[in-house]
Amino acid sequence: MKIALMCRNAKLYSHQRLIEAAKKNGHEIDVIDHLRCYVNITSHRPQIHYHGKVLPIYDAVIPRIGASVTFFGAAVLRQFEMMGVYPVNESVGITRSRDKLRSLQLLSREGIGLPVTVFAHRTGKADELLEIIGGAPVVIKLLEGTQGIGVVLGETHNAASSIIQAFGGVNTNILIQEFVKEANGEDIRCLVVGGKVVASMKRTGKEGDFRSNLHQGGSAKPIKISPTERQTAVSAAKIMGLNVCGVDLLRSAHGPVVMEVNSSPGLEGVENATGIDVAGKIIKFIEDNAKPGKTKTRGRG
Repeated sequence: MKIALMCRNAKLYSHQRLIEAAKKNGHEIDVIDHLRCYVNITSHRPQIHYHGKVLPIYDAVIPRIGASVTFFGAAVLRQFEMMGVYPVNESVGITRSRDKLRSLQLLSREGIGLPVTVFAHRTGKADELLEIIGGAPVVIKLLEGTQGIGVVLGETHNAASSIIQAFGGVNTNILIQEFVKEANGEDIRCLVVGGKVVASMKRTGKEGDFRSNLHQGGSAKPIKISPTERQTAVSAAKIMGLNVCGVDLLRSAHGPVVMEVNSSPGLEGVENATGIDVAGKIIKFIEDNAKPGKTKTRGRG
């Protein structure tokens, strides 16, 4: 099988593991830097030009698109789709999940557990926003933030009000969410591949930091999730239309709540924490699904 790996940096752990797993299973895999691609949009003859050559037709493409280049990366991925290449994740699912507001609205529509969330642009009435949430503490997020960047905790009413007004001063859209105290600065990352949770880990933030992201100094260990948590993760992936993703959950007093669905989850933390060959499972998923006539997972909205 001939596979294309869309990524900017082939040396990253996740990309190296995918390359190793593909070659171990006897497949040919090419690394394609999507920002160096030219898309030739021609009726009946869609092409992608890369380093002065027309790319061949691949059996499958693994998109690993950074959040900052989602628009262009998704455009290149759509071109692969038009060429009949099987995408591990479709472009529509990736763009859907990257829009934090849209993804929460879609999850809410399907009854998935979520923290109370308010979306705002005009932030002059911070007291009104905090009243809707139920009061401080609250978590305030930039829509464009990733890996814990652009996420701030407003511990008191006055602190939260000041942060909200400060974000308003830079003319940006923000999400304000209830702070789930009972989570104790921990979350659960579930790796979903082909409609199944193949690995899960509990992430704990470093001392003094409510964010549990490993990029912010957090730690991880394997965890056994409940049937409800497993079903929540699988359902969230299906609603987003993603075959491979990381679903971040918090254990709240009223059950699991979804914080985010990540279409390009890192593999280093979860593989090291659990010892599970997630990269191998992704390649196995491609082997089972990159065939003529196979339907792809599609979410609504």
